[in-house]
Amino acid sequence: MNRFRNRSISTHGGSQKRLLVDIRGLIAATRERIAQAVNTGLVALYWEIGRRIRQDVLKEKRAGYGERIVSALGRQLSKEYGPGFDEKNIRRMVQFASTFPDSRIVVTLSRQLGWSHFVAILPLKDRLQREFYAEMCRVERWSVRILRRKIQGMLFERTALSRKPAKLARLELKALRREDRMTPDLVFKDPYLLDFLGLKDRYMERDLEDAILRELEAFILELGAGFSFVARQKRVTVDTDDYYLDLLFYHRGLRRLVAVDLKLGDFQPGDKGQMELYLRWLDRNEKQPGEDPPIGLILCAGKKREQIELLELERSGIRVAEYLTALPPRKVLAKRLHDAIHTARQRLACKPPVSNGLDKPRSSKQKYRLTVAGMKSLEGKPRRTKA
Repeated sequence: MNRFRNRSISTHGGSQKRLLVDIRGLIAATRERIAQAVNTGLVALYWEIGRRIRQDVLKEKRAGYGERIVSALGRQLSKEYGPGFDEKNIRRMVQFASTFPDSRIVVTLSRQLGWSHFVAILPLKDRLQREFYAEMCRVERWSVRILRRKIQGMLFERTALSRKPAKLARLELKALRREDRMTPDLVFKDPYLLDFLGLKDRYMERDLEDAILRELEAFILELGAGFSFVARQKRVTVDTDDYYLDLLFYHRGLRRLVAVDLKLGDFQPGDKGQMELYLRWLDRNEKQPGEDPPIGLILCAGKKREQIELLELERSGIRVAEYLTALPPRKVLAKRLHDAIHTARQRLACKPPVSNGLDKPRSSKQKYRLTVAGMKSLEGKPRRTKA
């Protein structure tokens, strides 16, 4: 009798636990929906306040008059509704409505971006920068902390998108906004900032690989959202020869495998053939139905512009990027990136028209050369063994 009673009590307890878990889930989901609705409503309110002030006050030709009105509004509203409506925040709302004049775009962004996200984006001077960070934040669901880290790390300036003419870059961002369609120019960067690996002046290729695997979470964060680790030292067997690919990832947004080859020294023309072999093998043996062809990323200590251009690597699905294990001062990095963007856009603007329908315009491969202080230019050698 006691045995059956204990079983009944145990069954009842298990049912109660499941009920408790289900109710907790309902509460959490409802709270999230309410928070999202409140966030969307606040962003819409701030945009509308900014729009009305721009329309009704700041359109006046007398700048001093508009300034006095905004100051008076801030004093009165902060008394009634708190410091969130003081003069400083009122001015932010005006800037918000001016920077994002299309209410439909604001509504779409506000489903993922809170007011703090917009506050972080508003100080950016370049329109393309603002659009890039807003859309990437929406698609990849960045927190405010991650967004600020991306801006501080000059993510936009390190993408191939920043080196395109503004008109082409806006078309790509428009496709991202409408279709959530990621492209390699949005995903891949140059250079990659690997200072978190803690490597000193001298190290071997295996040390670099080991450090990446130790700090895999940070490395994937630097690569960007959507990357999943697949394999290390992936064996590629061709006839009776074995080759070993350093790192293999998969990118959900691109729907393709990403082969990563690490080089201690500068990029060499022979690195292209090695990566092409990996990509053809992966396409034949690892690609799943519905996936796009694999793409390759060669990470190296340095590269030469003319070599990269002549080899036309992107036609083979290959990207070459530098990595930095020690960061230069931010002003130095910013200047080099801005110079690279200016040079790339100039070169693309002077490029002759495409002569045949099969040739597609290439995005720029000229970035700039950044070398790690104290690093020796060692040529990375492929590991090859006879079976």
